[in-house]
Amino acid sequence: MKTTAKDINKALENWLKEHVQKRKECNNEGESDFMDVMLCTLSETDMVSSYNRVTVIKATILILILTSTESTSETIIWALSLLLNNRRTLEIACEELDMHVGRHRLVQETDINNLNYLQAIVKETLRLYPPGPLSGPREAMEDCYVGNYYVAKGTRLIVNLWKLHRDPKVWSNPDEFRPERFIKEHKNVNFKGQNFEYIPFSSGRRMCPGLTFGLQVIHLILARLLQGFYESTPMNIPVNMDEGLGIALPKVEPLDVIVTPRLPRELYENL
Repeated sequence: MKTTAKDINKALENWLKEHVQKRKECNNEGESDFMDVMLCTLSETDMVSSYNRVTVIKATILILILTSTESTSETIIWALSLLLNNRRTLEIACEELDMHVGRHRLVQETDINNLNYLQAIVKETLRLYPPGPLSGPREAMEDCYVGNYYVAKGTRLIVNLWKLHRDPKVWSNPDEFRPERFIKEHKNVNFKGQNFEYIPFSSGRRMCPGLTFGLQVIHLILARLLQGFYESTPMNIPVNMDEGLGIALPKVEPLDVIVTPRLPRELYENL
C-alpha cells in the first residue's frame, strides 16, 4: 500500500510539473484542462485548510480519477449484464458496429457518434442503474413546497435518482431494458441535466464533473468489447441482476462472462 501510494504521488507530481511547464511555455494560452484551471485559480502562496496548492491539486485530481473509475467500471458491468440477458439487443449492437466500423479495424472514439444504438444502450443502462442512485446533498435556498410537503429554508435534500428514472408516469414499462426508447419517444433526452426525468449525473452547477470523461470511456470500452468478442454466460445461465449496497450501485454477484474472438487475430495485438 505504501509503495502504491508513493507511485501514485510521483505520477501526480510529474503530471503537475508538466502542466506548470506547459503554462510557462505557452504563456497560459491554448487549451486547458481541469488541472490547468486549478493552477490558474490557486496561487503558489494559497493555503486550503493548512494545505498548500500542490497538495490540494494532487488530492483533488486523485479523487476525480478514483471516483470516476469505480462508477465507470460498474456501469460497464451493468451494461454487459443487461445485454447478456437480452440477446437480441446484443445482436443489434454488434450488427451496428459491423455496419459502421466493420471487422477490419478497431472501433475508435470518433466512431461513437455514428453508433446511435450503442449510445441508446448506455443511456438505458444509466437510467436503470445510475452510477450514484442518490444525488449529492443540496440545501433549500428558501421555504417552499414540493408536492404537498413543506420544505424549510436550509433543509438538506437528497434526490432518489433510481426512483426518478423508474417513474411509470414518465417511462413506459420502467423496469424493462429497452434502449429503443432513447431512439423513439425519448430521443431528445440527454445527460446534460436539463431533462429532470433523467439525471444520472445529477444536474446544475454541481453535477458530476467527470461526466464527459466517464461517458467517453464507457462508450469506447463497451464498443471495443462488443466488436472484439462474442459474449456469453457459463451454461447460458441468465445473469443475476440483484443490486448491492454502495455509492456506485454494485452488483451483488460478480459477472462471469465467456468471451471468444470475433475479429482477425492481428487486431488483438493493438487492444
